[in-house]
Amino acid sequence: MSKVTILGSGTWGTALANLLASKNEDVTLYSRFKEEAERYAATRVHPHLPNAKIDERIRFSYKLDEALLGAEYVVFACPSPYIRETARRVAPYAKKGMIMITVAKGIEAKTHMTMSEIIQDELGPEYKVAALSGPTHAEEVSLLMPTVIVSACEDEETAKKVQSLFATPYMRVYINKDIRGVELCGALKNIIALAAGFGDGLGFGDNCKAATITRGLAEMTRLGIAMGCNPLTFSGLAGIGDIVVTATSRHSRNNNAGRLLGQGKSLEETLKEIGMVVEGINALVAAKELSQEYHVEMPIVDAVYAAVYEGVKPLDAVNALFARGLKSEV
Repeated sequence: MSKVTILGSGTWGTALANLLASKNEDVTLYSRFKEEAERYAATRVHPHLPNAKIDERIRFSYKLDEALLGAEYVVFACPSPYIRETARRVAPYAKKGMIMITVAKGIEAKTHMTMSEIIQDELGPEYKVAALSGPTHAEEVSLLMPTVIVSACEDEETAKKVQSLFATPYMRVYINKDIRGVELCGALKNIIALAAGFGDGLGFGDNCKAATITRGLAEMTRLGIAMGCNPLTFSGLAGIGDIVVTATSRHSRNNNAGRLLGQGKSLEETLKEIGMVVEGINALVAAKELSQEYHVEMPIVDAVYAAVYEGVKPLDAVNALFARGLKSEV
């Protein structure tokens, strides 16, 4: 039995807590909000996971020092904009030998760091940091439906430890040493899912969606190669696996947000209706800046950025993509 602390009681943190509790791991789920922690502990129901009962073996805490006491694994399950602040708060309580795991998907706007790089930056090089990413909607994982995921870390031993921790009859875990590539996939596929949602909202059908996914994957891969990542990562679970599920599923916040924007709703109206963090919006600025920094063409990212931040209508943004000059596919 391993002692695991999950930082963040959102849908993904709760789903992973349920998964680990199902194999009798010692799980503490931390929320920085006292009322939230006490409510979940009492009701065993998450408002965004109404069909899943929170396992009775999971402990809740709103005190960070208490939650981290004795932890062997610390899972960062908060939204990407809060990873740095959370890591900074964890630092005084971090102990030698703790393995840090990020399940957030994003890129920091100012530094262009991935989530694991932020954690390493705040805690120091003595801590091993892994990323867990793949086609895994919380709504299904919380119900212990079968899925697959990738444990990524440059240190293969750490990747294997995380693999062993999360491996269950319901979740098959692969390892990958290309942690930067895995994390880039996790951040960029959300933007492509927004673009796929534009097509849904505009009523453009399956052909447009398939094209968006395929060409979006090409953009992601080009940037990954320019940044020194393994191109095979992008054709794996963290890449094509996650982009397919995020761009097509009814559970996808990013796809649903794109659909609402495509229907003509404002960004403010869209985020209010979704009611949860839309990570693709958070990743847009960094993705556009990275494409410029590495001189990589990313027209779908540019189109989504123009629609979200420059006032371009989604219809005009999509039409501009199809009006671009003709090129070879490869």
